[in-house]
Amino acid sequence: MEATCLCGTITVTINDLELFSRPRGHLCHCQNCKKTASSAFGSNFMIETEKVTIEGAQNLSVYEDYATTRGKCVRSIFVKHAGTEAYPGKTILKMGIFEKVMLPEREAFVKNRHPWLSAIEGATQYKLQIGGEEM
Repeated sequence: MEATCLCGTITVTINDLELFSRPRGHLCHCQNCKKTASSAFGSNFMIETEKVTIEGAQNLSVYEDYATTRGKCVRSIFVKHAGTEAYPGKTILKMGIFEKVMLPEREAFVKNRHPWLSAIEGATQYKLQIGGEEM
């Protein structure tokens, strides 16, 4: 599957034959993800780095965010021209760059979820960060 950022300077290719075989995405309701997404929540997709190819890396810029719950740095990588976020490592991509999106398997920081948003049926609900206390 292939996707591009809004301005077209970055192309992301996912090489995973089982991409839609199970829920893979996650929604995050922390304030940082809301701000990064300029939305009510962040919609993210995590995949093994070896399954991702990013073309146009010279058009990326890094922002290091230390204002996190644990105080650890989260490196956000953005397209210089348009601000679309990618995040390498265990690669995390914004689901919005894809025409077809993965069903979320979990939601994080649900204590901060807006009251007018419902929980995703079947998704694991975490009070704060993924792997922490479930709700």
